[in-house]
Amino acid sequence: MATQAICKIDGCGKGGRISRGWCRAHYWRWWAHGDPLAGRTPEGEPLAWMADVALTHVGEDCLQWPYARYSNGYGTVNQGGKMRSVTRVVCEAIHGPPPSPKHEAAHICGKGHEGCCNPKHLRWATPAENAADKLDHGTIANGEANGSAKLTEADVHAIRRRRATGEVLQAIAADYGVCISAISSIAIRKNWAWLE
Repeated sequence: MATQAICKIDGCGKGGRISRGWCRAHYWRWWAHGDPLAGRTPEGEPLAWMADVALTHVGEDCLQWPYARYSNGYGTVNQGGKMRSVTRVVCEAIHGPPPSPKHEAAHICGKGHEGCCNPKHLRWATPAENAADKLDHGTIANGEANGSAKLTEADVHAIRRRRATGEVLQAIAADYGVCISAISSIAIRKNWAWLE
């Protein structure tokens, strides 16, 4: 098995050079900043900021995480060599371990997607409670706003009217190009339940 060439940057030690003799990380720093050593957060700085600023924060306003974030906007931090959600780490530090493995760190402010890590805004919640919070805050795409939705609100109203008259599920499903179970779930308000 061939060994990968090591990055030419002193002290890097990563294999898999991609261009200019640098590893992917150093190459992309050069591409983004013009310097392969630029744009890097000093090791330990995010955890120190969390301890010194986030965990001692007493204000009521949202506190934005100033470091790396997941693509959904939530903060991320390297803790013990593992990438973790900042909100979960802060919630554990303030409220202790989650009541169950399924519990999630939920935001009462609805601004987790904007990187809020204010300890006063975090609590443990079940996935159902967290989803209900997201609906209340308007931060979850439901109904037509969901990019994968095949139906509109008008379609749902029409489906419910047709089903209320006793029309068979198969005929309605064929007209809208969806499965019979989708029509059934809409009719009994299991899906699109929020829509009156």
